[in-house]
Amino acid sequence: MAFCTKCGAQFPDGSAFCTSCGAPVAAAAAAPEQPAAQQPAPEQPAPVQAPQPQYQQQQQYQQAYQQAAPAADQFDHTSEFDPKDISDNKVIAMATYLLGFIGIIIALIASRESRYAAFHVRQSLKLQVTEALCLFMMIIPFLGWLAAGVCIAIIEVLNIIAFFQVCGGKAKEPAIIRSFPFMK
Repeated sequence: MAFCTKCGAQFPDGSAFCTSCGAPVAAAAAAPEQPAAQQPAPEQPAPVQAPQPQYQQQQQYQQAYQQAAPAADQFDHTSEFDPKDISDNKVIAMATYLLGFIGIIIALIASRESRYAAFHVRQSLKLQVTEALCLFMMIIPFLGWLAAGVCIAIIEVLNIIAFFQVCGGKAKEPAIIRSFPFMK
């Protein structure tokens, strides 16, 4: 058995490359084997140098991953509410998205003290006001009708997504609408 001059690992005689680090070992393999009595003592493995190139690459990848890792969702406000408040007022919060303006009125009357229901009333109100504003685009023939239809369809999809988030006990601001400054 021979030793690699680069990493100090043992490798079988006749190998062209070190099985540990992959360094070429042609010089060690080409040396004729001496009888056991005259064979010099094998060199001690060279100490492993601190950061090797492969280790440095792994560190760089790890740092890049940590920097690219998504931060906590800034639009998810679930942790701000009491779990009991969420469980007690989940149905009322669902009604705001299912029933539109009527659901908003019901939620305002039924659970005045609930911060969770109030959050969803605001989000549903944003969706309803935006949908009402989209109806004004219908004044413009053809192109306005098409644009209004697409916008209303998008808002209805956001309503459905928000409804299912409430079913899961979440308090997330709906996409697209969250960037509107009114009703913060």
